[in-house]
Amino acid sequence: MANLQTLLDDTVLVPPPAENAAWRRFRRHKLAMAGAVTITVLFLGSFFGPYLLPFDDTRIDVMHRFAWPLSGAHWLGTDELGRDILARLMMGGRISLAIGFMAMVIAVVVGTTIGTVAGYYGGIIGSLLMRFVDAVLCFPTIFLLLALAALVEPSLVSMTLLVAATAWMNVARIVEGQIRSLREQDYAVAAKAMGASDWRVMVRSLLPNAMAAIVVAATLNVAKAILLESYVSFLGYGIQPPVASWGNMLNNAQIYLTSAPWLAILPGLAITLAVTSFNFIGDGLRDALDPRMDIR
Repeated sequence: MANLQTLLDDTVLVPPPAENAAWRRFRRHKLAMAGAVTITVLFLGSFFGPYLLPFDDTRIDVMHRFAWPLSGAHWLGTDELGRDILARLMMGGRISLAIGFMAMVIAVVVGTTIGTVAGYYGGIIGSLLMRFVDAVLCFPTIFLLLALAALVEPSLVSMTLLVAATAWMNVARIVEGQIRSLREQDYAVAAKAMGASDWRVMVRSLLPNAMAAIVVAATLNVAKAILLESYVSFLGYGIQPPVASWGNMLNNAQIYLTSAPWLAILPGLAITLAVTSFNFIGDGLRDALDPRMDIR
């Protein structure tokens, strides 16, 4: 009987590690797993695929203009100049995904910093910071981005900074709400009572407990950044040809929608897959990192 009680104690009272439970919940989210696989394929194809192709993305072959997909050596066909569409999709993926990830990092750093300071101090400092966030949010994002893009020379760095400049506000609002609710918790009050500085309390006590919301916001911000870059490049203010991005590929294809529809369908499909996959991953992370979920 004693051995049986010991066995029951060992099997029932020892909880599984939280990170293992979160990973199991994420794996059970089929759409999130499908999104993760899709993003992995897009990432590997964009950054390593061009080295495996016999065609360069800027190589012009006027003898094979508007080749249909699967009609010859060009697997996804060619564009109006005879350039290989698959090669341009892969190189465009490098640009679009790079802008998405780098803009996400900048936006999360800026938004987290402002949200943490506003949520921790509150009062006049918090009100001023959050009213500034609200003021920036009043401007429609795409119009604000276009206005800023018209003032600078288009490049990878400038596009990344511009997209980040229009994407940090939602992160700041999310983090401010999290920090404001966490600052009254016992561990934060105890750390302050023991003489910890404000910076230490924010970085060591509060931010780790708000990390789940930040990770979800970061994932969704990648999708938003890819869409914003596509908008601006489609309208001619973003990455300029001959450098390929999914947005300017759509811009070049709009006059050939009836004669060569694949020129618009393929980059549009790439954008749709990337944005949808990141949104699915964000949903999966939100469910996996929710402490109220069952961890069995």
